[in-house]
Amino acid sequence: MSSASGRGYPSNLKLVGFDVDGVFTDGRFYLSDDGVESKAFSTQDGYGIRRLLDAGIEIVVISGRQSVAVEHRMDELGIKYIIQDCKDKVAAFDGVLTELGIDRAAAAYVGDDVPDIELLQYAGYAIAVANAVGEVKSVCDTTTSAAGGAGAVREICDSILLVNTGRD
Repeated sequence: MSSASGRGYPSNLKLVGFDVDGVFTDGRFYLSDDGVESKAFSTQDGYGIRRLLDAGIEIVVISGRQSVAVEHRMDELGIKYIIQDCKDKVAAFDGVLTELGIDRAAAAYVGDDVPDIELLQYAGYAIAVANAVGEVKSVCDTTTSAAGGAGAVREICDSILLVNTGRD
């Protein structure tokens, strides 16, 4: 899929969920000798997220890990639904759908690794990033051209905006 083509994306999306490690990042994190963790996030991905929010499309971030860096970055982007240290991603996603009154057919999820498969199969539309493992790609509706941490989130945002609002 080429960036911002919108090809294949549904036009009714009201919620997009994202995993963090391997999607917003390249999957690596840095751990100092003092135990301080840091991650690298793309500013271009962030701009895409803000544009989705401005278009009225809700965002939920669901991660199996807990990270202060994730909390800070997602708060900075204006994401209201940040669920970390999550043991049941489907239940967390479903809770947000229920709270917002959104049918899962109007919801997408983006993942990269095996812990995301159950939620990818549950969401109305499943998206794998280019660096996702084969098992994930095999259950997804589309795969990005860009890898996680290297423009995948922005590619997804631009494609969704193109299909849902007519602008990229």
